[in-house]
Amino acid sequence: MAVSQNGAARSLPEKAISEFDAVLSGDLIRPENADYDQVRSVWNGMIDRRPALIARCKLVADVIEAVGFAKRHSLVVSVRGGGHGVSGNAVCDGGLMIDLSQMTTIRVDAQDATARADAGALLGDLDRATQTFGLAVPAGTVSETGIAGLTLGGGLGWLMRKYGLTCDNLIGVDMVTADGEFIRTDDETHPDLMWGLRGGGGNFGVVTSFRYQAHPVGPTVLAGFVLHPIGQANEFLRFYQEYAAQAPDELTTIAVIRIMPPVPTVPSELHGVQVVGTGVCYVGDLDEGHRVLQPLRNFGKPILDSIRTTQFVDHQAALDAGVPAGLHYYEKSENLPALSPELIETLVEHGERVTSPYAFVGLFQLGGAVSRVAERDTSYTNRDAAYSLIISSGWKDPSETDDQTKWVRAFWNAAKPFSTGGAYINFMSHDDGQDRVVESYGQHTYRRLADLKSIYDPTNLFRLNQNIKPSPRTATTPHT
Repeated sequence: MAVSQNGAARSLPEKAISEFDAVLSGDLIRPENADYDQVRSVWNGMIDRRPALIARCKLVADVIEAVGFAKRHSLVVSVRGGGHGVSGNAVCDGGLMIDLSQMTTIRVDAQDATARADAGALLGDLDRATQTFGLAVPAGTVSETGIAGLTLGGGLGWLMRKYGLTCDNLIGVDMVTADGEFIRTDDETHPDLMWGLRGGGGNFGVVTSFRYQAHPVGPTVLAGFVLHPIGQANEFLRFYQEYAAQAPDELTTIAVIRIMPPVPTVPSELHGVQVVGTGVCYVGDLDEGHRVLQPLRNFGKPILDSIRTTQFVDHQAALDAGVPAGLHYYEKSENLPALSPELIETLVEHGERVTSPYAFVGLFQLGGAVSRVAERDTSYTNRDAAYSLIISSGWKDPSETDDQTKWVRAFWNAAKPFSTGGAYINFMSHDDGQDRVVESYGQHTYRRLADLKSIYDPTNLFRLNQNIKPSPRTATTPHT
């Protein structure tokens, strides 16, 4: 039984399904197929949705056919790239899941320092391909993240203070629109659409390929983690606020409060130990990097200092083991203007209440190149924020769900008074509603996005995302 876009249950004609299956280069998977449960699963084990059909696309032509099928039968549509989004919007109930995970080709042009990556590629795939040529695209902190959702939502990562967000380095896309048309866009062709794709999420169509500006990075960088006992959290965060405010663009830091997980990448003596500290990545002259990081390493008596010269691809994967696929995950986010003493007290008070080794509080340091992009140039907003706060919990036992989500929400409610008003949409969970989306973008940017939505997706076919509703105006053709 399928679900239409208006929520009504309906049966799909077998003949139509068979004809759709016949034209796909990839597989059309139904609930009775043996691999159905595996294919519908995503990173967040809390998500348990059952599409009526899953189209595993191999070619752009498959995507065009899938969009056309969904429109003809008025089906709910979800689009899966890497399937790593905490909200689980990659999967729908009763509709058509357009699965791009088999579209993973990456091509690097070393001469132009650009990379083209298909929408099913993961961050680690992109890193390995570009590092072969001594290049990197600023993108994320977990190598198993899909590039599609990361890019379209903005793209925080270890290189952002030096080279900007992932969306700032997006220079072109191939996309299938809601009317099933394939278009190629950049700053010269459909510049309005490029603006929307740089932070506006998956609202405007199915992006099948991304073209990025790459930058010279590594292959060796200065990176690692400095951790202190949780009892020093207040003192450390006060020091960290002053230290980070003076950091050069070459340095990106992510401060954390967490219980260390029992994973191979964490020394066994720290398993289960609650800590405060920061991860770092310095991209630049290594001697200068050692000088810049020395005050951080000299502060107090760290219980772990793993900062060293390392391969960039290894550092990009350093956090993977702490966020394994299949756990239940729940997150909230706020952008912050600074770490005031009052906010630090709030972070410590609620951070000390964490109970899961797969939960953490993260402060992604912004500024640098992120702050020098004009607000009008991308739909990613709040460029003047100093930090992006993520409050995240992960747990294995479903019986813990109430306690873990309550901890996240209570922490989030306590942090909201310190917010700039914005938030990172890629850190939004399944229960963040429309008001939260508007709040995160701000009224002006949201209205502009809604106008763009009314042109490219006036019926809101692509609604399983941090949704931008079409503005109530007459749509005009975008293809001029």
